[in-house]
Amino acid sequence: MSCNGCSNNNSTNNLLVDSYSWMDDLPDTSDKSDIVEVKFKTIRKEYYTNSEKIELRRGDKIVVATSPGHDIGEVTLTGYLAEKQFLRKIKNPSGYTLNAVYRKMTPNDLIILQQARDREKPTMIRARQIVTELGLDMKIGDVEFRGDNRKAIFYYLADGRIDFRELIKCYAREFGINVEMKQIGARQEAGIIGGIGSCGRELCCSSWLTNFKTIPSGAALKQGLSPAALKLSGACGKLRCCLLYELDTYIESQNEFPKELLNLDLARGTAKPFKTDYLKKEIWYSLEGSAGVTFNLSIEQVKEIIQKNKRGIRPEINSVAEDGKEENKMEVKLDGNIDRFDKNKKISNKKRRSKFKSRLADPVKFVVNKN
Repeated sequence: MSCNGCSNNNSTNNLLVDSYSWMDDLPDTSDKSDIVEVKFKTIRKEYYTNSEKIELRRGDKIVVATSPGHDIGEVTLTGYLAEKQFLRKIKNPSGYTLNAVYRKMTPNDLIILQQARDREKPTMIRARQIVTELGLDMKIGDVEFRGDNRKAIFYYLADGRIDFRELIKCYAREFGINVEMKQIGARQEAGIIGGIGSCGRELCCSSWLTNFKTIPSGAALKQGLSPAALKLSGACGKLRCCLLYELDTYIESQNEFPKELLNLDLARGTAKPFKTDYLKKEIWYSLEGSAGVTFNLSIEQVKEIIQKNKRGIRPEINSVAEDGKEENKMEVKLDGNIDRFDKNKKISNKKRRSKFKSRLADPVKFVVNKN
């Protein structure tokens, strides 16, 4: 029996799992099409026909026909949307065989499915040992047993082509099942294994993402991100899929920027661009010959200065002080007296400690102003 704290945690987890889905508000279109999209244990999805007109909803566990035997999966799409996904993902719909939906899952089907799931981990461990014994250059990523416990899919990774005819014979003798080998990539392996990303959420490839696209290396540069490989790599060791989520927005924002970020001729010297913020529509510059002097300008200001430079005018920028330093200075008021921070003035540690002790003895109110 769990305590109140555990029960509260469980209820919280349930709320997190049963999060809002925008598809729940869509109308039922089962009468528009008999096609049903079904998801199985891993990221594998297949399409079936509901010829018996069984009333199905998203999330229902159903028993579907396979060749031979049957399998158990979860309904992800029905009706009009399922047909659209089918036509989008299947390159040759006329040559695709749509197997039938048998029925909804029964308690007896659940018992057989659990027995199949219990066999998967020991089978995977032994399968990897057999691969090592045969000296094959491949890796068994995961094993998925079918719902009838008579067939298993072995997902493997390999750089090149593998002759696994002898391997299939060994698997059939060792496990007494029908064997299917399916090659996957590093992204698919990460989706099968699952995990938590650097954002703190479940990996997209293991939660909802099923269409894995090649991520171009220029996607990070167009968004102004750090080119460090470790920061851009996901759990699969390749570029993160989320680099494409906001890429279109950044590309649209770039159209408002000058085609070439030229150096600006100012009254205080030449300003060179070193950073671009596409979302805030700002460009950061540094003054040539003045170490540490940086400032940001909006797109309108940059375009205005470029036009003035074409007419031979070198404008003055208000954000740069007369002494070549930034105007934003910090000052502290102590009983009406103003002490400005002077970087050129060095104070010894002994004097600094004595000054600090005197302030502790006679406490005053610190007011921080920023010009």
